[in-house]
Amino acid sequence: MAFFKKKSVSAPPLPPPKHIAIIMDGNGRWATRKGLPRTAGHAAGSEVFRRIATYCRDIGISYLTVYAFSTENWKRSEEEVTAIMGLLKKYLFEALEKMEKDQIKLRFLGDLTRLSPELLALIDRTNAVSEKYEGFQANICLNYGGRDEIVHAARAFARACVKGEANPDELTEMQFGSYLYSAGIPDPDLIIRPSGEVRVSNFLLWQSAYAEYYFTDVLWPDFTPAELDKAIAAYHGRNRRFGGVK
Repeated sequence: MAFFKKKSVSAPPLPPPKHIAIIMDGNGRWATRKGLPRTAGHAAGSEVFRRIATYCRDIGISYLTVYAFSTENWKRSEEEVTAIMGLLKKYLFEALEKMEKDQIKLRFLGDLTRLSPELLALIDRTNAVSEKYEGFQANICLNYGGRDEIVHAARAFARACVKGEANPDELTEMQFGSYLYSAGIPDPDLIIRPSGEVRVSNFLLWQSAYAEYYFTDVLWPDFTPAELDKAIAAYHGRNRRFGGVK
């Protein structure tokens, strides 16, 4: 009797999460360990964001949301805040030049009213260009706080009720979500926090109800596509039940 060994067939690769969110943490510590000013860490971190966003697009992720500047970050030194805003302006100028080539849509989430007129004008231009593209979208949380977002949404809903446009007794989670900064964007599947800190820091509090978390000691300026692959592999090892039993 002849025996024939079957060829092994590798399983197809698992699809990446549809939406990944990242708390970009560790820029200042990275710079301090290297004897550099904290502003150098933010500059390095902005370049990592560019690389990771491109990688996410290339592997089929639909949405990437990053925590760039929180409502609490205004407490930092004027020098550091000015440097962060300057880096954002630099990034937007470059993005406007490359968006047609890169086909990366940008959207900004947060209370933008505190930003400078120059930065607001750049954001408006970026939004106008982004409307032309479909596909991968990078969301930048700027002057953002999860609690602030929920309060902002509650106020907007209350105003709608006063105008007779909404009924508080008929409010649903889906309807409330339409008042959030992230309206129209699916909730994140995976939230990543580099730097060794193990907390959510007021990030996407409403949207993260059923997100999977991944924490790593790697500081954000050292975060690479290979590190993202590790996070995605860990995500695929989770059993997402959404309150049910599987």
